[in-house]
Amino acid sequence: MSEMEDYGLVSIIMPSYNASRFIAESIKSVLAQTYQNWELLITDDCSKDSSIEVVARIVGKDRRIKLFPLLQNVGAAAARNVAIEHAKGQYIAFLDSDDVWEPEKLEKHLTFMKQNKYAFTYSEYYVMEEDGRRTKSIIHIPTSLSYYQYLQNTIIGCLTVVIDRSIVGDFRMPLIKSSHDMALWLLIMKRGYKAYGIKEVLAGYRLVSTSNTAKKWKAAKDVWRVYRKIEHLSVLFSAFCFCGYAFNAVFKRM
Repeated sequence: MSEMEDYGLVSIIMPSYNASRFIAESIKSVLAQTYQNWELLITDDCSKDSSIEVVARIVGKDRRIKLFPLLQNVGAAAARNVAIEHAKGQYIAFLDSDDVWEPEKLEKHLTFMKQNKYAFTYSEYYVMEEDGRRTKSIIHIPTSLSYYQYLQNTIIGCLTVVIDRSIVGDFRMPLIKSSHDMALWLLIMKRGYKAYGIKEVLAGYRLVSTSNTAKKWKAAKDVWRVYRKIEHLSVLFSAFCFCGYAFNAVFKRM
């Protein structure tokens, strides 16, 4: 791309729990970004493996990376919120400790946001096996999603999202065990902001057998819980939205 423009600081939110096998690769993908004005905020959620030691070795080499070790396990939503509370950036981006970004991820997002005055963006991503082998599966996205559209198509990958806090205001992840990212996107959309998609593959999502979303039935129940308990939708409208969700969940993997 052309000469780099400084759009402001990006705070990258990364929760970590027993991620010693993958987190170095995730951090490496951040270090490789063409856009370099970022801080990486890693909250270790009381890992039982060597995650903290792996991160500590890297922290000593780059001041932009900050580690927040927790003394007890609080879950991914609360762990993300710890990082958000320490974030200094105008922009908030999300990357899990087992996923990766393409090198031009941040640069392309910030250029897209600045040129179009968008506050909430996401992109396409590919799926990789647990060992890092890239599959043929690519998650294609619509060019934009409103609140009601997103209720029926939860296609926004957390690892692809970048949000401009100077526009949408401050926020935290709702404190639910899973699908808290879905609940946050809905919260921001209810403030009147659409999500705009970059139709380009800019990230890689790792299928890990222990992840929440690896169990599709559990994920479906979590989506239903967001409809009913967080959004307080009627049973009838929840059922309508769930049909759209189920169709799109199958369609996006084809």
